Amino acid sequence: MRAANFRDAGCRLRDSMTLAKARQALRRCANPKKARTFRGFFKNTSDIFLGVTTPQIRKLAREFQDLALRDVHALMKSRVHEERSLAHAILVLKFRRTDENGKGAIFHFYMRNRKYIHEWDGVDDSAPYIVGPYLLDRDKKPIYGLARSKSLWDRRIAMVSTWWFIRQGQVRDALKIARMLLGDEEDLIHKASGWMLREIGKRNLQALEKFLKEHHRGMPRTMLRYAIERFPHEKRRAYLTGKIH
Repeated sequence: MRAANFRDAGCRLRDSMTLAKARQALRRCANPKKARTFRGFFKNTSDIFLGVTTPQIRKLAREFQDLALRDVHALMKSRVHEERSLAHAILVLKFRRTDENGKGAIFHFYMRNRKYIHEWDGVDDSAPYIVGPYLLDRDKKPIYGLARSKSLWDRRIAMVSTWWFIRQGQVRDALKIARMLLGDEEDLIHKASGWMLREIGKRNLQALEKFLKEHHRGMPRTMLRYAIERFPHEKRRAYLTGKIH
């Protein structure tokens, strides 16, 4: 897409793709009213919010996908939430369009700099599309290490990365990591695990029900609710009341 064809007049791009231009483009999309709303969605209240929507960020990512990795790194380190979101979207596009060597470089860059990802949307918008596809046919050791991390965001990366495996019919690692995280104290991990379990149920209901039969009584309530969301009402009720056999 050429800059001249960019539809949001307030986000129109000018000149070449540089870090400064990326930041300017984000600020031309800023919406203070939306910024106040967005702040309520996230735990990290130290973030600065511009109020740029996800569709706008995705459009800007397409425009700035050739941004140098050093500049993507600078965006990842930012306190401005949408700058980090733009960095993640650019990395996903870079990963998709490069060859195997390039995918490896993006994966390792992502893993080295994941400490700058400290909100659920940053994890969910990047890990399933970089970590998941890169490790699909490789050793899964990296995500098992993340699942044991003290970092909430590492553990969420581990769990939601398995979404890509699930899509390809590989549910074993998702089930193993969900089992590892059964005792996690963080609600955002309960939600992520339940979400992946629900995804497993879409493709392999037998595997999900086997997991639930073994663990439903000891699962965090949020995890269970997410996992059984697509079940018929009576079956959900039976799980929630512990009357399933």
